[in-house]
Amino acid sequence: MKTYNKSNFFKHTFCEFTQIDDFDLPKKTVYLSKSNSMYFYTDEGVYRKSNHWGRVANCRWKLIANKNYKNQNTVTAFAKWDDFYPINSSEKNFYIDVNFDKKTVVIRPKKEKEVLYLFSLSEAQKRSKQIMHLFKNDKWAKYFDNDIEILRVKIISDFINSNLALSEIKRRFK
Repeated sequence: MKTYNKSNFFKHTFCEFTQIDDFDLPKKTVYLSKSNSMYFYTDEGVYRKSNHWGRVANCRWKLIANKNYKNQNTVTAFAKWDDFYPINSSEKNFYIDVNFDKKTVVIRPKKEKEVLYLFSLSEAQKRSKQIMHLFKNDKWAKYFDNDIEILRVKIISDFINSNLALSEIKRRFK
């Protein structure tokens, strides 16, 4: 696993920053980006003050925000150095977390959680889109005899825990 620090964390990484309400960046920030994001480095990680999250240059940085956060508000957030993951196409560092009750799909870094199957970020994103299609559209299920909700759980569970194509998994249930 690659080790990240202040000299490389901004190069093709995925990270989840946590909003911090009780921290003011020092007047002398370590780095000010072209888009006016401010960065302050510590031995443990990095503080970022910005009004934009998600796709940041060549990175994918998510904000774990407080309930009162509104998009485009400037907030300060923190991430530890070991919260950064490479998003190159070869390393499998992500799993897909599905909430069947809320019909949501979230891509998460593996961290210490033991998961059945890991994906590269691009593969996880592709599968996530396919899963959302299964949640939103019922037309695909008209060729099956099973209850759609039960079928949906079985197909999606197999899909996030294997490297099989969605079409191959669906064929198994016909």
